[in-house]
Amino acid sequence: MEKQSAVKKYSRSLIKFQSLIALFLLCLAISLLSDKFLTATNAWNVMRQISVNVCISVGMTLVVLTAGIDLSVGSVLALCGAVTAGLLKNGIELPANNLFIGFTLLGAIVAGLLIGALLGVFNGWTITKFKVPPFVATLAMLTIARGLTMLWTGGYPISSLGENFASIGTGWLLGIPVPVWLSGIVVVIAVVLTKKTRLGRYIYAIGGNESAAKLSGINVNKIKIAVYTIAGTLAAVGGIIVTSRLDSAQPNAGVTYELDAIAAVVIGGTSLSGGRGSILGTVLGAVIIGVLNNGLVLLNVSPFWQQVVKGAVILLAVIIDKANAKSE
Repeated sequence: MEKQSAVKKYSRSLIKFQSLIALFLLCLAISLLSDKFLTATNAWNVMRQISVNVCISVGMTLVVLTAGIDLSVGSVLALCGAVTAGLLKNGIELPANNLFIGFTLLGAIVAGLLIGALLGVFNGWTITKFKVPPFVATLAMLTIARGLTMLWTGGYPISSLGENFASIGTGWLLGIPVPVWLSGIVVVIAVVLTKKTRLGRYIYAIGGNESAAKLSGINVNKIKIAVYTIAGTLAAVGGIIVTSRLDSAQPNAGVTYELDAIAAVVIGGTSLSGGRGSILGTVLGAVIIGVLNNGLVLLNVSPFWQQVVKGAVILLAVIIDKANAKSE
C-alpha cells in the first residue's frame, strides 16, 4: 500500500514538472547539435520571438480554461497590426467631405487594440447568443479577419512606419528588449486576474462545470464574452509588436500563429476540457515552442518539416493531457 502511494506521489511530481524536464532536454539536445544556440544574442532573439506568442497564448489560456477555443487570433493579429500601421502612416481620408483625419502613434495603437477587442466581443457574442460552437465561430472569424486585412492593405505591405513605432518591437529598456517587457506585463496582469480576482475564479468555475456555475449565479455569457474580448485584445498587442519589429504590416502576418498558441497552452498543462491550467504553465509552454522553432532554424531543418514537428508536438501534448486527466 505504501509502495503504491509512493509511486503515485512520484508520478504526480513528474507530471507537475514534465514541462520543465522537456525544456531542459530540448535545450540540451539543441546545444549539443548547434554551437550558436547557447549565445546571448540568440537568447535575446528567442525571447523577442517568444514575446508575441506569450501575448497570444495568455489570451488563449483564458479561453481554453472556459472549455472554449479561439482559432482567429492569427488573423486578428494581422488585421490589428495592419490597421495600426495604416492609420499611423496614411490616416483616414474622406474626399467627399474634404476631410483628413491624422493619427498620432498612441492614437493608432489604441485604434488597433480597439479593433482586436471588438472582434473578440463579436466572437463571444456569437458563441453565447447563438450557441455557435467556439471552433466554428472563431474559424469563421479567422476567414473574416484575414479578408478584412487584405481589403485594408490591398494585398500589399504597409511599410516605413517611423523610428518611434519601430522601437516598440526592436527597442531596449534597461538592457531588456521592449517586447519582453510588454509580454511580461501581460503575464503579470493575467496571473493576478486568474489568481486574485472574482473574474478569474469564475473562469475556472465555468470550465470546471458550466451547469454548476450557472446554478451558483454566475453570468456565464458575460464571462465568456469578457474572455474572448481579452483574447482579441492580446492578439492585437501581438500584432502591434510584430508590425513594429518588421517595420511593416504584412497581409499574411500571423498565419499558423493560432497553432503555436494552442501548442503553448496544451504543453503548459492547461486542459482542453477547461477548468485546469495556469498562466505560468502557458508561458513555459511558449518558451518550449520558441526554443523548438529556434532550434529547428539553427539546424537548417526544412520549413515543411518544421510544420510536421510542431504538429506532432501538439498531438503528443494532447495525448499526455488526456492521460494525465485519466490518472487523476
